[in-house]
Amino acid sequence: MSSSSARVSTKARRATDSRAAQLLARAGLTARGVIYILIGIVAILVAIGQGGHQADQQGALQLAANQPFGLLALWLLAIGFVGYALWRFSEAAFGVTGEGTGAGPRLKSLVRGLVYASFAVLTFKIITGKKTNQAGQQQDFTASVMHHTGGRFAIGIVGLIIVIVGLALVVEGARQKFMKHLRTGEMSQQTRKMVKRLGTVGTIARGLVFALAGVLVIDAAITYSPSKAAGLDKALHTLRNQPFGEFLLILAAIGLIAFGLYGLAEARWRRV
Repeated sequence: MSSSSARVSTKARRATDSRAAQLLARAGLTARGVIYILIGIVAILVAIGQGGHQADQQGALQLAANQPFGLLALWLLAIGFVGYALWRFSEAAFGVTGEGTGAGPRLKSLVRGLVYASFAVLTFKIITGKKTNQAGQQQDFTASVMHHTGGRFAIGIVGLIIVIVGLALVVEGARQKFMKHLRTGEMSQQTRKMVKRLGTVGTIARGLVFALAGVLVIDAAITYSPSKAAGLDKALHTLRNQPFGEFLLILAAIGLIAFGLYGLAEARWRRV
């Protein structure tokens, strides 16, 4: 094969890879947006006293499953989560668009890929009717780690990392850093303003909820109480149990829904 033919073949392969990456990314970002909207709805149900809901990804998926065409919705979400995970894994392997090939961005993409791969597994379990309890599994894992030497310290470090991630999201939202990932030139001025507002409110709310979840993990390590380390569900229920808890939880829910709506916009305009 001539050098010119090889270059043409390479360019064609890269174009195909780019289209595949875009499809995976946009399907995944759509699924992420939908799941945060559903989590926000579940949080509102908890706030107004409609019990029996886990205020986390599992509760959101079960809410979707109970709707008309729920099974179809779960399949679409599962496919989206797989797409998101594969997209992030590709970034971890080859570099992050707009952030280069540094170790930091690639490591973040790897972690995000693993998280959404776990969401895909959770969704497939619900589809197949397998009993699962996301919050309970987190508590059991925390308890098992605490039984080992240095386990409580390790759990405390994990909690601290979650707090740092949450605070970083708050800063990202406040400074509107998320806008650098979007093709804002393709938006109308009104759309750009709306997306910026949704992203700001949503990212800050998401960061605060993450930070609270991290604080609870640290508290679990200090007090040797694995039940406090139940992730998003525990964080939102903790808000519910505070003075003016219903109001605080509804505010958090609105913020998570805002992030979900921003996520749908990101699926449309994200640079991939």
